[in-house]
Amino acid sequence: MLRVFIADDEAPARARLRELLGDIGAELPTQLVGEARNGIETIERLPESGAQVLLLDIEMPGMHGLEVARHIARLDEGPAVIFVTAHDRHAVEAFELNALDYLLKPVRAARLAAALTRAQAVGAPSAQTLETAAEQLRETDGRGRTHFSLTERNRIVLVPVNEVVYLKAEQKYVTLRTREREHLIDESLISLERELGERFVRIHRNCIVARDAVRGFEREGASEDEEAHWRVVLDGVAERLPVSRRQWAAVRALVAQP
Repeated sequence: MLRVFIADDEAPARARLRELLGDIGAELPTQLVGEARNGIETIERLPESGAQVLLLDIEMPGMHGLEVARHIARLDEGPAVIFVTAHDRHAVEAFELNALDYLLKPVRAARLAAALTRAQAVGAPSAQTLETAAEQLRETDGRGRTHFSLTERNRIVLVPVNEVVYLKAEQKYVTLRTREREHLIDESLISLERELGERFVRIHRNCIVARDAVRGFEREGASEDEEAHWRVVLDGVAERLPVSRRQWAAVRALVAQP
């Protein structure tokens, strides 16, 4: 039996999918292993469910369905994902361009059976495929991610973007710093800057900081024999990060903006 997890914020929509799974049971036996009403619940409940397929509503409160799928893709044995959506032209275009399967509401039994059969054969989408689709969708609706994610013992740990103080590239990884602790994430600083550019500002070739976390600057040097250097003062973090000479004027101007 194919193990299926349903994520949709609307109870009637979840009921409809449960009913359809029953309708196609003779053709394609399935087992419902869990449900969730939003992205956070999905990420909390899905790893322990053993689901092979996730039926994922694209428009849920808080976290967009594509973002949920990007976090789920970090699991070692993540499920195949079938997006479920009302006719959102931009989302459908992103799915089709990246060969992601989707169902349009109201969902039909035959289409659901076909999608589940395909999901069994294709398996989980790659993180890169989901990232590309999310970037294309972001260009049309401006919605970026709300959380970063890390995996710990087949559990997904979420870190809200608004809690991040800075992101710093170090060798093959990026250090994500909150006021409480550091995390290592396997993402490119360049792509993160492109995605989060409005909320973060580059202070050095290897570091971007949250604009809202900047509390001021400290000057170092400035003697006749020594050129002045600036360091940024960040809220809740004792560490002072250097601002490169190349970035100083842009950093000062951006941070000064309301």
